[in-house]
Amino acid sequence: MQESFDLTTLIFLALAVFVIWRLRSVLGTKTGNEKPPRDAFGRETPGSRGARSGGGDNVVRLPNGSAGAPSSPDRWKGVAAPGAAVTEGLDEIARQEPQFNGREFLEGAKMAYEMIVTAFAAGDRKTLKDLLSKEVYDGFEAAIADRETRGEKAETTFVAIDKAEITAAEVKGKTAQITVRIVSELISVTRSAAGDVVEGSADQVVDVTDVWTFARQLGARDPNWQLVATEAGQ
Repeated sequence: MQESFDLTTLIFLALAVFVIWRLRSVLGTKTGNEKPPRDAFGRETPGSRGARSGGGDNVVRLPNGSAGAPSSPDRWKGVAAPGAAVTEGLDEIARQEPQFNGREFLEGAKMAYEMIVTAFAAGDRKTLKDLLSKEVYDGFEAAIADRETRGEKAETTFVAIDKAEITAAEVKGKTAQITVRIVSELISVTRSAAGDVVEGSADQVVDVTDVWTFARQLGARDPNWQLVATEAGQ
């Protein structure tokens, strides 16, 4: 009986050791150097990679990329033409913050654009307040309030962003500004309180061109870029 018990115990112990070994081989072990999941909009800073400041769910961070970005003539390939005036501004931004990455910034700007456009249509003031400078927010909020006063409701469906390019970049003191021209496809309609269409179309895709400028303080603990200016593009 004792031998039977010991044999059964040994079999279960062997199975437990095998299962633990398999789990470790698949999942790995913690080394103390693990990094949290990367925030799609996050500017990675030492010790806080992908973290959101202040715990705000609507804080959008346009990525600055990782340290060690290439300094070759192809650094801004796909972002700005070689020798263009915009590259001088991008070079200055990268000089003050070497981890800045233009391509990742551009991808973040596209995502921020979609979030802002849809939040404006939905009248989502909380999201907009985190993404816009005070001056731009005041303008957006006034338009939303005016729409609400008339009892109108806006609906925007994002179809695609056809093109996005950095058209200007500069540093004034410690403030960096980057202007992005975005060409998108949207379905946009505004309805009256009775449900009648007063502007746009519920089934027609339209091309929209916007020129938006984002800014932030270089070297600041706050990693967030904010929309500081908007204008219709051509």
